[in-house]
Amino acid sequence: MKRVLIVFALTLFLYQGATAEKPNLVFILADDLGYGDLGCFGATYIKTPHLDKLANGGMRFTSNYANSSICSPTRAAFMTGRYFQRVGLEWAVWYQAPGEGLPPTETSLATLLKNAGYQTALAGKWHLGYEHGWRPNQHGFDRFFGCLGGNVNYFEYYDKTGTHDLFLNEEPIKGKGYLTDMTADYAVQFINEMKDHPFFLFASFNAPHFPFQGPDDQNEPFSWNQGTRKDHYASMVESLDEAVGQIVEAVEAAGLSKNTLIVFTSDNGGEKLARNTPFRGLKGSLWEGGIRVPAIARWPTHIRAATASNHPIQTIDWSATLLNLAEAETPNNRPLDGVNLIPILTGGLDMEQRPLFFRRALDPHRNKVIAQRAVRMGDWKYLEADSEERFLFNLRTDKAESTNLVNKEATRAAEMKSALDRWEADVDPPLYNQRSQALINKATRTNN
Repeated sequence: MKRVLIVFALTLFLYQGATAEKPNLVFILADDLGYGDLGCFGATYIKTPHLDKLANGGMRFTSNYANSSICSPTRAAFMTGRYFQRVGLEWAVWYQAPGEGLPPTETSLATLLKNAGYQTALAGKWHLGYEHGWRPNQHGFDRFFGCLGGNVNYFEYYDKTGTHDLFLNEEPIKGKGYLTDMTADYAVQFINEMKDHPFFLFASFNAPHFPFQGPDDQNEPFSWNQGTRKDHYASMVESLDEAVGQIVEAVEAAGLSKNTLIVFTSDNGGEKLARNTPFRGLKGSLWEGGIRVPAIARWPTHIRAATASNHPIQTIDWSATLLNLAEAETPNNRPLDGVNLIPILTGGLDMEQRPLFFRRALDPHRNKVIAQRAVRMGDWKYLEADSEERFLFNLRTDKAESTNLVNKEATRAAEMKSALDRWEADVDPPLYNQRSQALINKATRTNN
């Protein structure tokens, strides 16, 4: 223990001594990317040389979890550093739906970083509200280019309702090109203009979320949900990889690598065309395949190259880390749920493990109500798939969640259920405001 404390103290000293200048922060988020869809996470025929290079120059996180198995809740968690249940958002914001997303009363990550002296930009997908007051520019982003909703046609930028959804700040724009490329271009432009200012760039790609359109598919028949892994999905991931490469190259060309932390991850597990190997389940579930996602962090002067961490972490921990690096002040009435990852990043140290909690609650916009809860504690994961089923897995020996130990380890299962109950009691009250409760009641009536 004494040796660990000495190493940690030395790491902290070196870290503080080398960061008199606030670091630039680049957070890159993929959408519906499978855990095994990158070469550095075991992909075979999908080629991701730029992300593999990023991983080789930094640290891979093999037990990194999205806070939710669907998109908007994870984004709300990232934007607040708090469990998304606390802001009353447990489902994907529906197409053009008013009164859903990140409420104007919340203080966002971008706002806190802006208050700490950072220039802020969002390039890509928002999916946290359509109305004025709920949009990126009202949540701390100096600049915004992208779509407000969850998905659009990659070439014509309309959503499932037929509504045009491509914006530059507050104004709808026509645009021309493949959305993944356009998102990267805007991110690169922002970096080039920020050489003399500390900045926070949130590069939030739609890819590889449906519609399954690769960069060469503009003249192909269009469908919202149809496609194949080989003909569509693979090219979307490879295009995403090239876009990430452009962002990294822009940082390097500007001479900012030494003072820039770049993080890459995904908002939830992969959908039907993705490869979540070696895990069970898909997006929308709390099986590992729905919530465990790849993550990479590179910061050449602080993170050792070609390293890996298996320490269990969540999206909200990245929020806490960025705020810590920026020396940003957080509201007293909005304490963070995430923890600062600096000891892992800069010293390769394991931190004290704490429980990671998950809930997939009622979705008022879909015909089927899905309710799941889960908690990971160390190597163990307890899962309630519905009101009847209970599961307990040792993830160290059973990554695929194939052997249910809930009866064999009944005491452990009961303790983990109690921890989950206590957490739920803590985060639940804000969820049940009038707006959320009305939507939940509607969903319950529809599905009963």
